[in-house]
Amino acid sequence: MKKVIIVDDESAGRKLIREYLEDYPELVLMGEANNGVDAIKAIREFEPDLVFLDIQMPGMSGFEVLTHLDEIPQVIFSTAYDQYALRAFEVHAVDYLLKPYTKERFHEAVQRVLKAESTPSLGTLTESLLQDKQTFPERILVQSGRRLINLAVENIIRIEADGDYSRLITEEGFHLSNYGIGKVEERLNPEVFIRVHRSSIININRVQSVDKYASSYDVKMQNGDVVRVSRGYMDRIKELMF
Repeated sequence: MKKVIIVDDESAGRKLIREYLEDYPELVLMGEANNGVDAIKAIREFEPDLVFLDIQMPGMSGFEVLTHLDEIPQVIFSTAYDQYALRAFEVHAVDYLLKPYTKERFHEAVQRVLKAESTPSLGTLTESLLQDKQTFPERILVQSGRRLINLAVENIIRIEADGDYSRLITEEGFHLSNYGIGKVEERLNPEVFIRVHRSSIININRVQSVDKYASSYDVKMQNGDVVRVSRGYMDRIKELMF
Protein backbone atom coordinates (compact mmCIF):
# COMPACT_ATOMS: atom_id res chain seq x y z
CA MET A 1 0.00 0.00 0.00
CA LYS A 2 1.17 3.50 -0.82
CA LYS A 3 -0.28 6.64 0.75
CA VAL A 4 -1.16 9.38 -1.74
CA ILE A 5 -1.72 13.16 -1.59
CA ILE A 6 -3.19 15.22 -4.45
CA VAL A 7 -2.13 18.86 -4.81
CA ASP A 8 -3.79 20.96 -7.51
CA ASP A 9 -5.32 24.44 -7.38
CA GLU A 10 -8.10 23.36 -9.77
CA SER A 11 -10.92 21.20 -8.40
CA ALA A 12 -11.36 19.55 -11.81
CA GLY A 13 -7.71 18.45 -11.76
CA ARG A 14 -8.07 16.90 -8.31
CA LYS A 15 -11.32 15.19 -9.29
CA LEU A 16 -9.75 13.59 -12.38
CA ILE A 17 -6.87 12.13 -10.37
CA ARG A 18 -9.31 10.82 -7.75
CA GLU A 19 -11.29 9.06 -10.46
CA TYR A 20 -8.20 7.54 -12.06
CA LEU A 21 -6.92 6.35 -8.68
CA GLU A 22 -10.02 4.17 -8.23
CA ASP A 23 -8.32 1.59 -10.49
CA TYR A 24 -5.44 1.24 -8.02
CA PRO A 25 -6.51 -0.17 -4.64
CA GLU A 26 -2.86 -0.22 -3.59
CA LEU A 27 -2.81 3.59 -3.76
CA VAL A 28 -4.74 5.04 -0.82
CA LEU A 29 -5.73 8.70 -0.97
CA MET A 30 -4.96 10.40 2.34
CA GLY A 31 -5.71 14.02 1.54
CA GLU A 32 -5.84 16.89 -0.92
CA ALA A 33 -4.65 20.49 -1.10
CA ASN A 34 -5.33 23.36 -3.50
CA ASN A 35 -2.27 25.48 -2.66
CA GLY A 36 1.34 25.16 -1.62
CA VAL A 37 0.92 26.06 2.05
CA ASP A 38 -1.80 23.45 2.62
CA ALA A 39 0.21 20.96 0.57
CA ILE A 40 3.14 21.26 2.97
CA LYS A 41 0.82 20.77 5.96
CA ALA A 42 -0.83 17.69 4.40
CA ILE A 43 2.48 16.09 3.41
CA ARG A 44 3.95 16.64 6.86
CA GLU A 45 0.81 15.25 8.52
CA PHE A 46 0.21 12.16 6.39
CA GLU A 47 3.79 11.41 5.25
CA PRO A 48 2.63 10.10 1.86
CA ASP A 49 4.63 7.81 -0.37
CA LEU A 50 3.42 9.59 -3.51
CA VAL A 51 2.30 13.14 -4.28
CA PHE A 52 0.55 14.25 -7.44
CA LEU A 53 1.85 17.81 -7.48
CA ASP A 54 0.70 20.73 -9.60
CA ILE A 55 3.45 23.19 -10.49
CA GLN A 56 1.82 26.58 -11.03
CA MET A 57 -0.29 27.46 -7.99
CA PRO A 58 -1.16 30.73 -6.24
CA GLY A 59 1.48 31.79 -3.75
CA MET A 60 3.89 28.88 -4.04
CA SER A 61 4.95 26.63 -6.90
CA GLY A 62 5.21 22.86 -6.69
CA PHE A 63 8.99 23.17 -6.80
CA GLU A 64 8.93 25.53 -3.81
CA VAL A 65 6.74 23.08 -1.87
CA LEU A 66 9.48 20.45 -2.08
CA THR A 67 12.11 22.77 -0.62
CA HIS A 68 10.00 23.12 2.55
CA LEU A 69 9.90 19.38 3.25
CA ASP A 70 12.25 17.40 5.49
CA GLU A 71 11.49 14.16 3.67
CA ILE A 72 10.62 14.06 -0.02
CA PRO A 73 8.07 11.50 -1.25
CA GLN A 74 7.88 10.23 -4.79
CA VAL A 75 6.44 12.96 -7.00
CA ILE A 76 4.41 12.96 -10.19
CA PHE A 77 4.14 16.53 -11.43
CA SER A 78 1.03 17.63 -13.31
CA THR A 79 0.72 20.92 -15.15
CA ALA A 80 -0.65 22.57 -18.25
CA TYR A 81 2.75 24.10 -19.02
CA ASP A 82 5.42 22.08 -20.78
CA GLN A 83 8.28 24.51 -20.03
CA TYR A 84 8.75 22.93 -16.59
CA ALA A 85 9.39 19.40 -17.87
CA LEU A 86 13.19 19.60 -17.82
CA ARG A 87 13.30 21.01 -14.31
CA ALA A 88 10.84 18.36 -13.11
CA PHE A 89 13.16 15.57 -14.19
CA GLU A 90 16.18 17.43 -12.82
CA VAL A 91 14.61 17.05 -9.37
CA HIS A 92 14.06 13.36 -10.08
CA ALA A 93 10.30 13.38 -10.40
CA VAL A 94 8.86 9.96 -11.19
CA ASP A 95 6.91 11.43 -14.10
CA TYR A 96 5.48 14.61 -15.58
CA LEU A 97 1.84 14.68 -16.69
CA LEU A 98 1.05 17.42 -19.18
CA LYS A 99 -2.60 18.48 -18.97
CA PRO A 100 -4.87 17.38 -20.47
CA TYR A 101 -3.64 13.81 -20.16
CA THR A 102 -5.41 10.52 -20.86
CA LYS A 103 -6.16 7.64 -18.53
CA GLU A 104 -3.55 5.61 -20.40
CA ARG A 105 -0.91 8.26 -19.75
CA PHE A 106 -1.89 8.34 -16.07
CA HIS A 107 -1.55 4.55 -15.93
CA GLU A 108 1.95 4.79 -17.39
CA ALA A 109 2.98 7.26 -14.69
CA VAL A 110 1.53 5.14 -11.89
CA GLN A 111 3.30 2.03 -13.17
CA ARG A 112 6.59 3.88 -12.87
CA VAL A 113 5.79 4.55 -9.21
CA LEU A 114 4.81 0.96 -8.48
CA LYS A 115 7.98 -0.33 -10.11
CA ALA A 116 10.28 2.17 -8.42
CA GLU A 117 12.42 0.61 -5.69
CA SER A 118 13.65 3.74 -4.00
CA THR A 119 12.87 7.39 -3.44
CA PRO A 120 15.46 10.13 -4.12
CA SER A 121 17.01 11.56 -0.99
CA LEU A 122 16.29 15.01 0.36
CA GLY A 123 19.85 16.08 -0.34
CA THR A 124 19.68 15.12 -4.01
CA LEU A 125 16.35 16.82 -4.53
CA THR A 126 17.22 19.97 -2.67
CA GLU A 127 20.54 20.33 -4.44
CA SER A 128 18.80 19.96 -7.79
CA LEU A 129 16.12 22.46 -6.85
CA LEU A 130 18.62 25.07 -5.75
CA GLN A 131 21.20 24.42 -8.46
CA ASP A 132 21.49 27.06 -11.14
CA LYS A 133 19.22 29.35 -9.19
CA GLN A 134 17.47 31.72 -11.56
CA THR A 135 18.54 35.34 -11.59
CA PHE A 136 16.16 38.18 -12.28
CA PRO A 137 16.78 41.50 -14.05
CA GLU A 138 17.26 44.70 -12.05
CA ARG A 139 16.63 46.88 -15.09
CA ILE A 140 14.53 46.27 -18.19
CA LEU A 141 13.87 48.03 -21.49
CA VAL A 142 10.25 49.01 -22.08
CA GLN A 143 8.51 50.57 -25.03
CA SER A 144 7.69 54.28 -25.01
CA GLY A 145 6.47 55.32 -28.42
CA ARG A 146 9.28 54.47 -30.83
CA ARG A 147 11.89 54.47 -28.09
CA LEU A 148 12.95 51.95 -25.47
CA ILE A 149 13.20 53.31 -21.93
CA ASN A 150 15.64 51.90 -19.37
CA LEU A 151 13.42 51.16 -16.36
CA ALA A 152 14.58 50.04 -12.91
CA VAL A 153 12.47 47.04 -11.93
CA GLU A 154 12.28 48.29 -8.33
CA ASN A 155 10.32 51.31 -9.60
CA ILE A 156 7.46 49.11 -10.82
CA ILE A 157 4.71 49.50 -8.24
CA ARG A 158 2.30 46.98 -9.68
CA ILE A 159 1.40 45.19 -12.90
CA GLU A 160 -2.03 44.68 -14.38
CA ALA A 161 -3.22 42.61 -17.31
CA ASP A 162 -4.27 44.52 -20.41
CA GLY A 163 -5.60 41.93 -22.83
CA ASP A 164 -2.62 40.09 -24.30
CA TYR A 165 -0.30 42.75 -22.84
CA SER A 166 0.60 44.06 -19.39
CA ARG A 167 0.76 47.53 -17.85
CA LEU A 168 3.83 48.18 -15.72
CA ILE A 169 2.73 50.94 -13.37
CA THR A 170 5.24 53.35 -11.81
CA GLU A 171 5.02 56.67 -9.96
CA GLU A 172 5.31 58.48 -13.30
CA GLY A 173 2.59 56.54 -15.11
CA PHE A 174 2.69 53.22 -16.91
CA HIS A 175 4.53 51.36 -19.64
CA LEU A 176 2.95 48.70 -21.83
CA SER A 177 4.76 45.38 -22.04
CA ASN A 178 4.39 43.10 -25.04
CA TYR A 179 4.21 40.13 -22.68
CA GLY A 180 1.04 38.83 -21.05
CA ILE A 181 0.88 38.97 -17.27
CA GLY A 182 1.77 35.29 -16.89
CA LYS A 183 4.98 35.71 -18.85
CA VAL A 184 5.85 38.89 -16.94
CA GLU A 185 5.37 37.01 -13.67
CA GLU A 186 7.84 34.33 -14.79
CA ARG A 187 10.54 36.90 -15.58
CA LEU A 188 10.41 38.89 -12.33
CA ASN A 189 11.63 37.91 -8.86
CA PRO A 190 8.76 36.04 -7.13
CA GLU A 191 10.12 37.11 -3.75
CA VAL A 192 9.29 40.72 -4.66
CA PHE A 193 6.53 40.57 -7.26
CA ILE A 194 3.62 38.45 -6.13
CA ARG A 195 0.42 37.56 -7.95
CA VAL A 196 -2.66 38.64 -5.99
CA HIS A 197 -5.25 38.27 -8.74
CA ARG A 198 -5.32 36.66 -12.16
CA SER A 199 -5.02 40.22 -13.51
CA SER A 200 -2.72 41.78 -10.90
CA ILE A 201 0.83 41.53 -9.58
CA ILE A 202 2.15 43.77 -6.82
CA ASN A 203 5.63 44.82 -5.70
CA ILE A 204 5.63 44.00 -1.97
CA ASN A 205 8.27 46.66 -1.40
CA ARG A 206 5.73 49.23 -2.60
CA VAL A 207 2.85 48.17 -0.35
CA GLN A 208 1.63 50.88 2.03
CA SER A 209 -1.06 48.97 3.91
CA VAL A 210 -3.51 46.07 3.69
CA ASP A 211 -7.19 46.26 4.59
CA LYS A 212 -8.61 42.93 5.72
CA TYR A 213 -12.24 41.98 5.16
CA ALA A 214 -14.22 38.84 5.93
CA SER A 215 -13.21 37.02 2.74
CA SER A 216 -10.75 39.28 0.96
CA TYR A 217 -7.94 41.83 1.26
CA ASP A 218 -7.41 45.21 -0.35
CA VAL A 219 -3.77 46.20 -0.80
CA LYS A 220 -3.04 49.93 -0.87
CA MET A 221 0.11 50.75 -2.82
CA GLN A 222 2.43 53.70 -2.19
CA ASN A 223 1.01 55.60 -5.16
CA GLY A 224 -2.52 55.33 -3.74
CA ASP A 225 -3.72 52.51 -6.00
CA VAL A 226 -5.85 49.88 -4.31
CA VAL A 227 -5.55 46.28 -5.52
CA ARG A 228 -8.08 43.61 -4.58
CA VAL A 229 -6.65 40.22 -3.59
CA SER A 230 -8.80 37.42 -4.97
CA ARG A 231 -9.59 34.41 -2.80
CA GLY A 232 -7.35 32.05 -4.74
CA TYR A 233 -4.29 34.22 -4.05
CA MET A 234 -4.87 35.14 -0.40
CA ASP A 235 -2.38 32.63 0.98
CA ARG A 236 0.62 34.57 -0.35
CA ILE A 237 -0.51 37.67 1.56
CA LYS A 238 -1.01 35.57 4.67
CA GLU A 239 2.55 34.25 4.36
CA LEU A 240 3.82 37.83 4.79
CA MET A 241 1.89 38.39 8.03
CA PHE A 242 3.69 38.18 11.38
